Amino acid sequence: MYKVLTLNNISPTGLDQLPRERYSVSSDADEPEIILLRSFNMHDMALPDSLEAVGRAGAGVNNIPIDRLSARGIPVFNTPGANANAVKELVVAGMLLAARNIPAAWDYTRQLSGDAETVSKAVEAGKKQFAGYELPGHTLGVVGLGYIGRQVANVALSLGMKVIGYDPGITVEGAWQLSAGVEQAPNVEAVFSRADFLTFHVPLNDATRGLVNEERLALTRPGVTVLNFARAPIVDEAAVLAQIDKGQVHAYVCDFPSPALLGHESVIALPHLGASTREAEENCAVMVAQQVASYVEHGEILNSVNFPEVRMPRTTGYRIAIANANVPGLVGKITTAIADAGINIIDMINKSRGELAYTLVDIDEDCPAAVLDNLRGIDGVVRLRCLS
Repeated sequence: MYKVLTLNNISPTGLDQLPRERYSVSSDADEPEIILLRSFNMHDMALPDSLEAVGRAGAGVNNIPIDRLSARGIPVFNTPGANANAVKELVVAGMLLAARNIPAAWDYTRQLSGDAETVSKAVEAGKKQFAGYELPGHTLGVVGLGYIGRQVANVALSLGMKVIGYDPGITVEGAWQLSAGVEQAPNVEAVFSRADFLTFHVPLNDATRGLVNEERLALTRPGVTVLNFARAPIVDEAAVLAQIDKGQVHAYVCDFPSPALLGHESVIALPHLGASTREAEENCAVMVAQQVASYVEHGEILNSVNFPEVRMPRTTGYRIAIANANVPGLVGKITTAIADAGINIIDMINKSRGELAYTLVDIDEDCPAAVLDNLRGIDGVVRLRCLS
C-alpha cells in the first residue's frame, strides 16, 4: 500500500486514478511515498525518509525544492499542457478586455444612476471615451512556444491576427504543433519591436526574471498591450507602469495583483485565474496521478522536471530502478554486480539529464537482498528500488 500525502486539494477525478486497494490518500499521511500538491510551498518542509516521488498538479515548480529532492534521487513530476487551454482562453479574454476597454466601460456603467432617460443620455455621452479596436490585423508577439504558447499563437491566427514568436528551445514535436503562419523571430527584441500585443509563456528562472524591462519596452510600438499569465517576476512592474504613464503601453493585463498595480486604470489584474477552471484542475490531477503511479509501480518517468524521460515495457515481474550520478563507467558497475550474482539481465535502459541519470533493469528472477545492498553500495548510486 502506497501512502499519498496531499498538500493541497487535488481533484477527486485525479485521485480516482489511484486505486484504493493500492493507495492510501490523505492530507495528514505520515511517512508518505508520494506527495501531491498544487501551490503549497515545500521549501521549508522536512522531507520524509519514505518519500519516493513528488507530483505537482500544474506546470510551475518554483514552490518545490528541486535541488534537495534531486540530491536524494527523488523525481518531481509536473503537468505541462494540462492547463494550456484554460490559460489560452484567458489570454484571448485579456486581449479583448484591453482592446475594447471593457473593464473601464463596465465600471463607468456600474456607477450610473437615475431614471431611464438620464441613464440613456449618460451612456451616449460617455461611450466615445471607451472606443477600442478589433484584433484582426494586429500583431501578437509570443515569447515561449511551449504547450500554452503554441495554443495562444494558433488561436490568434484563427482570429485574424498576425503572430510572431520566439523560443530558442522549441522541440521538433513542438514545431510540428505550431501553425505554419507563425513567424519565427530571431531574438526576443524582434518580438518586442513588432507586436501590438505581447504575451509571455516561459518558466521563471534567472534568464526570464525581469524579461520585460525598461530597455525592451522602449523598443515597442506605441500603444502596445502587455499580457503576463506566466509568473509575476517575469515583468518589471515599475517599468511597465512608467511606460503606461508615458503613453507607450496601452494596458498591462496580468494574473498577479500587487499593491503597485491595484487601482491603476490601465492595469487589468486578475486573481491568478490562469488554470482556475474545473477542466484544468481535473486534467492536471489526472495527469500527475497517472505519472506518479507509473513511477512507483513500474519505475517509468514521464514529465519530470529533474529526471530524464524513461519508459520501458515490463518484460518480467522483477525490475530494479536506480537513480545514479551521470558519470562514466557506472552502468558497467551495475551490470557487473548483477552478473556476478548469477542473475540474467533481460532488458535495460539508461538515460541521463545533466548530473543525474536513471537506469531500469529487468531481470529474470527476484533479486536477493544482499545483491541489492551491493548495488546500493556502488559509488554514484543515489537511490535504488526493487519493483516486483
